[in-house]
Amino acid sequence: MPKLTPATQQARRARILDAAELCFARSGFHRCTMQDICKEAGISPGALYVYFSSKEDLIAGIVERDRTKLAAKLAELSDAPDLLSALSKLGEHYAIEEPPHKRVLNIEIGCEATRNPAVGETFYSVDEFCRQNFERIFERAEQDGKIAPAHDARTLAEVVSLLGDGLFWRRAVDPAFDAQKLLPVLVGLVSALLNPVENRAASAAGTASPAPKAPAPKAKVKSEAAQ
Repeated sequence: MPKLTPATQQARRARILDAAELCFARSGFHRCTMQDICKEAGISPGALYVYFSSKEDLIAGIVERDRTKLAAKLAELSDAPDLLSALSKLGEHYAIEEPPHKRVLNIEIGCEATRNPAVGETFYSVDEFCRQNFERIFERAEQDGKIAPAHDARTLAEVVSLLGDGLFWRRAVDPAFDAQKLLPVLVGLVSALLNPVENRAASAAGTASPAPKAPAPKAKVKSEAAQ
């Protein structure tokens, strides 16, 4: 049997993780079997066990892959000139653009973390990773004079994480939930917590930030026939 190239191995590993995400979200951690994942991925059990030895190992792979993607997005957030716009974009990605099964999967992993030490270690390490990164981002923004919050960076990070958890939970359990409608309200709440310096300056001057201008009405164009 020819040896698989690194690119082929990486693609197969990704396909297995994609299949595991769908199966765990659809059936739950305990009802889902390794055979279910093999069928979803279109591979043999022997091929699966080359990459992952257990369902816990699969969850670790899923979480690590998500952590890598999140780390890149948080790096962009840290360097963004407009922190609130960048936070809004991040929220749109996770609450609107990602498929709903990802939110169900996160809840499934979180529940399993409360009773499975191996999954718990993986879950809580990423949970803390998120909070620490938000804390550093808020500390840097305050040091750079971009925000003037009333609370310390750690508290802000915990509150933002809490809002995110609630948003993800609602999207997972409520098929009618409209994240697109509520996300601007949540961004407004985060803005009040962060207190961007330009908003504080406007408030001190007794002026409000200018409201977005309504689009100008389009001019009516006569058709050639009317002319």
